[in-house]
This record gives sequence, C-alpha cells and structure tokens, in this order.
Amino acid sequence: MNVAQVLVPTVVQFFADKYSLSISESEITFQTTRKEFEGDLTLIVFPFLKKVKETPEALGKAIGEYLCSHHAQIAKFNVIKGFLNLSFSHRLWIETLIQLAQQENYGVFPSNGEKVMVEYASPNTNKPLHLGHMRNIFLGDSLANILKANGYQVMKVNLVNDRGIHICKSMLAYQKFGKGETPHTTGIKGDHFVGNYYVLFEQENKKATAELFEQYKNIFPDENPETLAEKAAKESPWLLEAQQMLRKWEEGDPSTLQLWRTMNSWVYEGFEATYRKMGVEFDKTYYESQTYLLGKAVVEEGLAKGIFFKKEDGSVWIDLTSEGLDQKLLLRADGTSVYITQDLGTADMKYADFPMQKSIYVVGNEQDYHFKVLKLILQKLGRSYADGIFHLSYGMVELPSGKMKSREGTVVDADDLIEEMVQIARQRTRELGKIDDFDNAQAEALYQMLALGALKYYLLRVDPRKKMLFNPEESIDFQGDTGVYLQYTHAKIAAILRRASLEGISYSLETLRALEQLSQQEIELIELLQFYPQRVKEAAQEYAPSVIASYAYELAKAYSRFYAELSIFNEPDLLRRHFRIELSAQTARVLRAALHLLGIQAPERM
Repeated sequence: MNVAQVLVPTVVQFFADKYSLSISESEITFQTTRKEFEGDLTLIVFPFLKKVKETPEALGKAIGEYLCSHHAQIAKFNVIKGFLNLSFSHRLWIETLIQLAQQENYGVFPSNGEKVMVEYASPNTNKPLHLGHMRNIFLGDSLANILKANGYQVMKVNLVNDRGIHICKSMLAYQKFGKGETPHTTGIKGDHFVGNYYVLFEQENKKATAELFEQYKNIFPDENPETLAEKAAKESPWLLEAQQMLRKWEEGDPSTLQLWRTMNSWVYEGFEATYRKMGVEFDKTYYESQTYLLGKAVVEEGLAKGIFFKKEDGSVWIDLTSEGLDQKLLLRADGTSVYITQDLGTADMKYADFPMQKSIYVVGNEQDYHFKVLKLILQKLGRSYADGIFHLSYGMVELPSGKMKSREGTVVDADDLIEEMVQIARQRTRELGKIDDFDNAQAEALYQMLALGALKYYLLRVDPRKKMLFNPEESIDFQGDTGVYLQYTHAKIAAILRRASLEGISYSLETLRALEQLSQQEIELIELLQFYPQRVKEAAQEYAPSVIASYAYELAKAYSRFYAELSIFNEPDLLRRHFRIELSAQTARVLRAALHLLGIQAPERM
C-alpha cells in the first residue's frame, strides 16, 4: 500500500467539493515529513494558493480536516506555513508492511505493451574501453533494467564503430610498424594491442604536422601562423595516407579489408573479455560497416524528395537554418560517409528489427547537436519512429588531473581500473578481517563483486546530465554513500535472517497484525519501503538511475539506524521480535531489487 497514492484522489475530490476546481493528480506532491517536524507525510500546499483565495494555513487546515474525515488511518495533522503534515496510526504502517510482503513482484509493473530500444557502449575499434565507456555502459545497462521493471519490452543493443578514418589510423600505423606481431605473440590483450597503434599514429602524425608547419613558415613567411598550422594539419602525409586507406576500404580493396578484419577481430576478443568482467551483455550488436551503405541510400532518398541538396563539389547537405541550426554535411564530396550518414542507415535497420515506440541513445553530451540533427532529419524524412528518439546525454567523467584524451594515451583503461578496484577491495576487506572463514575462491568472487559494485554505484549515483570526478579510493569505502556500504548492509541483514532460520524462528504474517505500537525507526523504514515503486517510476520518467541509487542509500541508512537503536534477537516481546525480523527481510528484498536495477550484485555474506 502506498499511502500517498491512496490520499491523492481524496485531495482531488476536496478541491472539487469545496472550490469546484478540477485538479490533476500530477499537481499533488507528497513527501516524507522533515525530521524536525511532527508527522509522517507532508502535502505541499503552495501550488494551489493561486487557484483559491486562502492563506496557506487556512488551506492546509481545510485539506487536513477533509482528509481526516475520509481516512480513519490519519491520527492527526498540523500545518506549518504552506506544509500540511499528516501523522498516521501505527495500524496503517503495520498493514502496509504486511501488504508489501504479500506482493510477489513488488516494484515491478505489468507489461505496458510498449517496446523500447536502448543503445549504449558504442565503442570504436581503434582503442580499448576506458572510464568514459564505463559510465556509458553502466548507465545504459541500468536504464534497461529500470525500463523493464516499468513494463517495457526492452532490447539492449551495441553499435560498434568499426569503420572510418580513426580505424584507418590504427591500421596504417600497424602496417608501417607492426612487423607481423599479434596480440598472441606479444601477450597484449587485443583491444590494447590495437589501441597502442592508434596512439603511435597520433604521435607520428603530430611530428609530421610540426615539420610541415616549419616548412610552410619558410615558404609563406607573411601568412598567418594559425592558417599555416591548419594547412599543415590537413596536409600531413600521415593523415593523407589514412584518408587514402579509407577510400580503398570503401572501394573494397582486398588487402585493406583483410587487414581491417584481422585487427577488428583482435579488438572484439578484447571487448568481450571486458564486458564479461563488467557483467553486461547485449541482445544485438550492430556494426557501422554494415549500415553505412544503408545510410547512403537514405541520403539518395532525401535528395529525391528535395530534403537534401548537393553542392558543386558533389557533397550532400541539409539546410536546417530555419530550425535555428545550420547546414549539415551528410556525404563528403568524394562519396565517403560521415557519422550521421551511417546513423541514418542504422536507425532504419534498428526499427526494422525491433519496431519500438522509444529509441534511447546513451551518448555523451558532446554529441547533443548531432542527435538534435539526427532526430530532425528523420522527422523530415517521415520516419514513424523519429518522435520516439531520445538522447540520454550524460556528462563526461574526469579525473583530478583533468580530462582524458584517447589519442594521447591518457585515458583510464577499463581493464586496469577494474583490476585496481579489485586490489583495493582485497586490501580493505582483509584489513577489516570480515572474511576469515572464506576459502580463496569465495574471497576472490567477493572482491570482484565489491569492486564492480563500487564502480557501478559511484558512476550511477550522480545525475547523468552532470559531469563528474572519479576517485577510486573514495568509491570503495565501507561507510558513506558507496556501493560497498549498500552491499554490506544487505549482507548484514542476510546474516540476521540466517540466524533467525537457524534458531527456528517462524511466524505468519497474520500474527503481526496483533502488534499495536511501533517505534519511530520502524515507521521510518516502512515509509521508505512503500515509496520504492514510485521511485522506480520516477527513474524511468527521468531516465536517471541516480534516482534508484539515492533511494537505495536512504534505505540502507534508515536500516542502519534501526539496527543500531533497536534490538532484534534480544527483544523480550516475541511479537515485536517477529515484526523486526520481517521488517529486516522486506528491507533486504527491496534493497536487493534496487541494487539489481543498478546492475549490482547483493552478497549474502561479507
């Protein structure tokens, strides 16, 4: 039973009866009463003052009296300025816990008949996965879990950027310096192996550009240095050769394609190993090499419909100036595609595979403009799925030292970070002596669980739209707002339930109805438990796993207070003891469900 949901229709009826006003349920906001005030639930009155000629106190009093006359469970109320604080009978909270315990799929909603596709990860095959990818992947995976819980049929997809100039850069550097070495002969993981050649290309290209710039300064002494620097960057022999390789790839040159297939296979093997470590998987993987030709067909369609136009050099554009944007390139003059070309083709392919009402792209906020353009173009082309496109734009992850840069080799590698987190988990856990009875296999499994829980929670607890700083040491603390703290709380409750089982404690839910009084700590926990389904809905509406992370932390803190201030097994009253065991069981159940939505495992022992 969600008490707030029960009261909302009564508030709507109050305004209809007293003021003949039609108020929508979405306008009514209940929240947990602040600790310094008396009450369990608070109605915010201020939004209605413009609609009625009353003072906040008078309106709050009138609503409070109306609610009391219609709901016997409300014991009393008080009004402080524009806040109506309601206090409920203990009987209501006891019944709420019993009803919650009887719901088999608490916080999971029935099918709503809608399909949603979540696209995330989207790595390039010229470098390994890094910290930025981890925020992307954990956001996408968690959002997919949250949408499933809200009744959507969800398809999780990964679009691999396996072609383009950046891929050719790695290929060219390997062609020049590889000398036939492979990941197998060097012992280097495949994605790292290829990524090293991407960094090598950028180093060599930087040197070549600098040399060319010095030559141009001598040849054109009166020219603006910035203009010469741009000219040198565009005409660097390394870049020109990479561009030539891209043209050969698109023309189907056999030797170029063979090198591309070989190097990509090394990268895919590396990616799969990292995905397994992260505990994520996809329902389908798309490859840009399979969709860019479809994108070219879409460009031809747009030209035929007069939506796109061709410039004298043969390049294809769309003019979006009337929409407050600018002209956007869709196809280069040499016929090669750009990012949006293949995105147009991929969008059509995805809808053909999975006709969805919503299509969510989990991509960093540096691509905000790109996705505005993509959605607008698809709308102009008359695609039925275009209105359902949503760009989950998230902020970048930065380090205390600043922004990461792949081309300079200054990123935080995902594999290295996971291993570092495992090492920290191992060290912290051993220092605390919490697993002395674990064998080696059990201990190592726990370290992995804690490391990933710490990583996922730390990256998900921040609102996706905000950029964030990452601190590995801080993320794995056993106290405070961390994933490990939530996991430890669950393990602590699991130990309590095991003890109850070993001691043969049994009871029926019906017997708990005989209890008459609750402590404030018990009421606080039940209040939080009843809000879980509402938080699941909010997380889906806001596309924000951070809503679930925040809720889980509040629940764990409330249980810690309950555990510290009240006795369970030493409670002399048998009925109270049973109630507290059941309250512990339901807290563990909801905490476990919330952690699952975040992609975090809940350990039974720690």
